[in-house]
Amino acid sequence: MDVQALIANLRAQIGGARDGALLRFSLANALAGGGDHAAAAQACRDTLAFDANYSAAWKLLGKSLAQSGDTAGAIDAYERGIAVAAARGDKQAQKEMDVFLRRLKR
Repeated sequence: MDVQALIANLRAQIGGARDGALLRFSLANALAGGGDHAAAAQACRDTLAFDANYSAAWKLLGKSLAQSGDTAGAIDAYERGIAVAAARGDKQAQKEMDVFLRRLKR
């Protein structure tokens, strides 16, 4: 399945029985993979509305905002994501976001 077909399929499921953090995160990943970083960032925000403790969504939000040129937004997303990951004991996500955050702050 190509990226655009995957995006269309995921969007068609929004509002349905399977709607939730995982669906929204899958959409964000597909959008980012297709190069639509602004839409990916919004899909990450939608994911976080379902589950504010979704470490991977914070990481992808930071990446998508950075790719969109919103450095301040990316820094905020990574800082918030690091706090969430630390609270959850998600050491790998915490380390990765810390590396991305330090790169942005250079």
